[in-house]
Amino acid sequence: MIPGRVIVTGGAGFIGSEVVRQALERWPDTQVVTVDALTYAGHRSNLEGADGNPRHRFVEADIRDAVAMDALVGEVKPDALVHLAAESHVDRSIEASTVFLETNVVGTGVLLEAARRHGVRRFLHVSTDEVYGDVPEPHLSRPEDPLLPRSPYAASKAASDLLARSHFTTHGLGVVITRGCNTYGPYQFPEKLLPLAITNLLLGEPVPVYGDGRQVREWIHVTDHARGILMAVESGVDGEIYPMASGERLANEDILMKVLALMGRDASVLRRVADRPGHDRRYAMDPEPSRAALGFTPVLSLQAGLEATVAWYRDHRAWWEERRSGSYADYYRRQVAQRAGWQG
Repeated sequence: MIPGRVIVTGGAGFIGSEVVRQALERWPDTQVVTVDALTYAGHRSNLEGADGNPRHRFVEADIRDAVAMDALVGEVKPDALVHLAAESHVDRSIEASTVFLETNVVGTGVLLEAARRHGVRRFLHVSTDEVYGDVPEPHLSRPEDPLLPRSPYAASKAASDLLARSHFTTHGLGVVITRGCNTYGPYQFPEKLLPLAITNLLLGEPVPVYGDGRQVREWIHVTDHARGILMAVESGVDGEIYPMASGERLANEDILMKVLALMGRDASVLRRVADRPGHDRRYAMDPEPSRAALGFTPVLSLQAGLEATVAWYRDHRAWWEERRSGSYADYYRRQVAQRAGWQG
């Protein structure tokens, strides 16, 4: 299906804003409504290229607000609701998990109920490979694998996945789930591994590495991930789960070395930090289910994507400097710098 009207929750965030931009371009007759609470990671400036488009409307609202969500879905009457709004940083979930439960579980439930009441045809729920937990070599996670989350963040996403599936099986709601691997690219808040490393290097600061740095992650550029989400809206089958996987897997330290090479630095700037509690060693998904069912294959290679990402952060210093100030600076000192003994 190509929706005539679509609501995108979390549309002023990192992946969400790219979904909004691509939806406006890919579906030239579609009205797109962005919903975002504009928390620390969501900003109107992320919607560059979408704001000002006559087919785009922005609504500042919290998905936990059942009255507001019911009213909005009833007013817009969307054919599809693409749900990306979430608290997403593992470290923050370890520090304080309540907001993750409220947003990721309760908020998802609010949206599912609104979608059910107002007859939304497609509810696209965006999830993560972290719901599978630690994946031993050489296994590749598949949609039918058990969910074994090991962080509060991953547990909240697993719960929201199950809640979404329950609305398909119980109510017949047209739920489709995508599970993405580690996503990178423009507009990513600088608490995550790659934008943190890139902006630290641009500031002349050391780059933190958790533990031994051999935790393996799978990487996909945000433009590919967003395209895959829209393909799942168009062609996904109700009740199915689609991995947004790239097959490009590297240990954290190895991908940081690629970034260092692009920025003319060497390993001397890396600094060991006490490892994250319960840190999963490996994520890896089988890309075949999405390739076979949707025809989805990432286009941008990891090397090309990293080059473009480094260039974007170099060219958008004002964007990330604003986000690294204020409360984020306090968070960074608490979570990273002090744990590494860089400052008192």
